[in-house]
Amino acid sequence: MPERSARTAKLDLRLTPGAKRTLQTAADTAGRTMSEFVLESALSRAEETLADRTRFGLSADRWKAFLEALDASPRELSRLNRLLREPSVFESGAER
Repeated sequence: MPERSARTAKLDLRLTPGAKRTLQTAADTAGRTMSEFVLESALSRAEETLADRTRFGLSADRWKAFLEALDASPRELSRLNRLLREPSVFESGAER
């Protein structure tokens, strides 16, 4: 069994009696305390929510194309270069 870290932080929730009953029933069904059930469920959902921001999967062909795009020289964007050289409307014609 993996070693568990000491739980020192606390999270208080306000919920309706119906929501509490639902959570308690689900926890009982899973053979967990309500705290364990809510914590496990919340952490699972948090990991799902954050997964697309921290990692992604690609097929071998798409991975190769991704690496080639990263290694490619930057494209010349003449319109962007011109935009950056011209004074901004907020600069009132002042030189950069």
